[in-house]
Amino acid sequence: MGGGDLNGVVDGELTIGISVAVPIPKHIVMELETAPTREYYDAYHALNARLDEIVTCGAEFLRKKGFHACANTTKVVKKDENWCTALPHKTVATRAGLGWIGKSCLLVTKRYGSAVRISSLLTDAPLPVDRPVNESRCGGCSVCVQKCPAGALSGTLWHVGTRREELLQKNKCKETQILRMKEATGIETDLCGLCFSVCPYTRKYLREG
Repeated sequence: MGGGDLNGVVDGELTIGISVAVPIPKHIVMELETAPTREYYDAYHALNARLDEIVTCGAEFLRKKGFHACANTTKVVKKDENWCTALPHKTVATRAGLGWIGKSCLLVTKRYGSAVRISSLLTDAPLPVDRPVNESRCGGCSVCVQKCPAGALSGTLWHVGTRREELLQKNKCKETQILRMKEATGIETDLCGLCFSVCPYTRKYLREG
């Protein structure tokens, strides 16, 4: 968890963003290098529900202390037809110093790689903030780009201001995710996980005892 200064990123008075990340269990991540699984599908939704509960409780706590707060739950945050949201959880996470946007177009953290689910809340409480991460730390690594079955990743190094289209061809990604998930589990949804399962930062997390 971390706090970020969102001045210049959001309008209004709720300019402190709290980012929360929970790790995906190691055994589930390990299986994704072969194919998506039903267990990953179930964990994805279970972790999202857990995050909704965490940020909702956090916002309620702050409101009881006399501050304004808004929990960015899955019911509140909606993607448009381009998979875009008004304030991506990834943006709050980078502002809060949790990590950077990798060549996979996913948040990469030092501790867990991209094997995390994330959420956020906004508040006007004068909470301490962390140093933001403003550029990629992927360097010359391109494992996720090479392994992407859709060929949807450009290999571009992210920095603040980089557009998603510079990193990812979303239609290729979505179509391939649906195809792989349907073939592996019978479930027709856009979940894959291959790109983050092969990330060296994720692999380091998997090797830890």
